[in-house]
Amino acid sequence: MKIEGKVIVVTGAGSGMGRELSLLLLSRGASVAGIDLKLDSLEETKALASEAGSKFLAVELNITDKEKVAQLPVMVKSHFGAVDGLINNAGIIQPFVAVNDLTDDLVKRVMDVNFYGTYYMTKAFLPEFLNRPEAHIVNISSMGGFIPFPKQTIYGASKAAVKIFTEGLYAELRNTNVNVTVVHPGAVNTNITQNSGLKLERPTNDKANKLAMPAPKAAEVILKGMERNKYRVKVGKDAALLDFLYRLYPAFATRFIGKMMEKNLPDM
Repeated sequence: MKIEGKVIVVTGAGSGMGRELSLLLLSRGASVAGIDLKLDSLEETKALASEAGSKFLAVELNITDKEKVAQLPVMVKSHFGAVDGLINNAGIIQPFVAVNDLTDDLVKRVMDVNFYGTYYMTKAFLPEFLNRPEAHIVNISSMGGFIPFPKQTIYGASKAAVKIFTEGLYAELRNTNVNVTVVHPGAVNTNITQNSGLKLERPTNDKANKLAMPAPKAAEVILKGMERNKYRVKVGKDAALLDFLYRLYPAFATRFIGKMMEKNLPDM
């Protein structure tokens, strides 16, 4: 789907990759309904797009609130007149601890934001999309959605759920006007740790941080995949390499990731 002239909803638009996606969409002639928990962060995004004006609608909303999410399509349509696409970008990670040390409340929070938030948003907008000449749903999974990362097991499970949910949607909608894309980012330099409400007591490996893809570059890769109606988009060489390795040697790849995590998080 060509982006120019379209109305796209972006969750997590107040910072990180969601902000970069919103800015890039605006720069390419789209209108954006930005969704985030923090209205002031959305206003910062709007300010960065100096000529956005009425083309950026800031909506303060918790995507885990099913009833309020259900009202979003009417709000977006009343402002823009139509809605053509959805990028489910908002997500959080878990504390860097083993499953045995996680509380049920933490597990529920990760699943609510990452999976149910994506599901609620998709269910809310899909009826509108089916009535459009062309529409597109982009769901952000993770390389953690296809290969396990120790001490991010629940995060990975939530992103694996997003992966299969999105692939199932693709199969169900393949003979309609609605295109569907699942995205697997590798390491991207964003503030997801802070946005997840976590305080990482030990610094991650500096070299790993430098190798992480800048968020603006990741946004470019994602939107290119959207415009080409790609089924699956891998963002970063790390995601591509681990996808290949895991398909060939799952157990070896799992042990390899464990060793890498030990280096980046020394007290694992």
